[in-house]
Amino acid sequence: MTLLWRNLWHRKGLSLLTALSVALTVGLLVFLILVKAGIEEGAAKGYGPFELVVGADGSETQLVLNTFYHVDVPTGNIPYEIFEGLAKDPQTAAAYAMTTGDNYNGYPIVGIEPAYFPERYGDRRLAEGRLYAASGEVVLGAHAARELGVHVGGTFKGGHGLVESHGAGEVENHEVENHEVEHHEVEDHVAEDHEAEDHGEEGHEEPAEVGHEAGKEEEEHEAAGHGEPGDAHDSFEYKVVGILPMLNTADDRAVFTTVDYAWKVHGAEAQQHREVTAVLVKPKSIGGAQALKLAYDKLDNVQAVYTSKAVADVVNLVDQGTAMLNVVSVLCVLLAAISILLSLVAAAGERSKDAGLLRLIGKPASFIWFTLLGEGLLITAIGLAAGLAIGHLGSYLGATAMFEFSGIHVNALTVVEGEGLLAAGTLLVGAAASLGPAFRVYRADPLQLFRS
Repeated sequence: MTLLWRNLWHRKGLSLLTALSVALTVGLLVFLILVKAGIEEGAAKGYGPFELVVGADGSETQLVLNTFYHVDVPTGNIPYEIFEGLAKDPQTAAAYAMTTGDNYNGYPIVGIEPAYFPERYGDRRLAEGRLYAASGEVVLGAHAARELGVHVGGTFKGGHGLVESHGAGEVENHEVENHEVEHHEVEDHVAEDHEAEDHGEEGHEEPAEVGHEAGKEEEEHEAAGHGEPGDAHDSFEYKVVGILPMLNTADDRAVFTTVDYAWKVHGAEAQQHREVTAVLVKPKSIGGAQALKLAYDKLDNVQAVYTSKAVADVVNLVDQGTAMLNVVSVLCVLLAAISILLSLVAAAGERSKDAGLLRLIGKPASFIWFTLLGEGLLITAIGLAAGLAIGHLGSYLGATAMFEFSGIHVNALTVVEGEGLLAAGTLLVGAAASLGPAFRVYRADPLQLFRS
């Protein structure tokens, strides 16, 4: 081993460049592996038990991404009567109306009943405070609260649209007297909501007739963030009553409040014609999901989407993009292998007299063989270790930006399954690139090596 280190140090410039090429290649592959793992994890638990989503006509993928990942704009709105029909349907185990369209400093404000949280996440305690119970009260996802610097008791004003509004008020944090700040179980705060829900009716009811139908231009206008006459964004104040624990889903970067917030801030017309952005449905069975989809797909300006199918479509698109990046990665691997090969060819040429002298004093040919092979593997191992560190460090530094942009959690502090195969493959490529120069010296005549 000492001899190997001395050989590398003798050609430290070339050895460093070779190890760097290996490190950059490995770092890129580690980043891709971690991102893919994050996407698969997000797809696996990104929508919880809600196998069906009902919303306005449009792109199925767009509806699911906006509902569960809080990206893209809504496909439009549907009448509140749609939710009422779904909630009463005997094929429905649980249904939650969702309203979106506003933001606070770029983080979406989502209106949904607080019973949604125990239904999706089970018995989880809040990191701070309690769940909202009245209009204007909000809880924030852990990531949003950290980035905004918001605490329980603070107040703020939202802005219209799904992008950051410069008119949104700055948060004001206040001391709240006699306020419960210890952890509360989500289940306890929404017990009354569960008791109020009644899904016990038997038979399958037809969906409610839709009396009000919003035009596509109006829906796109609202989704783009244009205000309406008489809205109350500048006067409607939100009060922070709780902060969610880290859930490792897109809900970490959202602000949650009651469903009726959207009607109150958008003026009298919105309150008169109550609409929701989507309805999250947990069917009682697979057959029930199919029955609900068939029934609600028949309505005008309404679509029912299988959540798992839409998410699978997104994952397939990502896999296609990953396949293109893999081609680039293969080219990088080939370049790294070539750099190792050239480095060892240069080493063999420089030390031909040394190799001949070692053979003449009795060192076997296998010693020369393993010296060059070990040198190649040592360079590869150094590059591999540096590449693993670069990949994880880069993923850690870029995790926040990626989560802000796409809602995908990249856990840079864990070792995923594919990294073991990557390490083994890297060492194998390094060994293969070292065989040529080592075999060349191995077969050479010692006197010829010394004379050369």
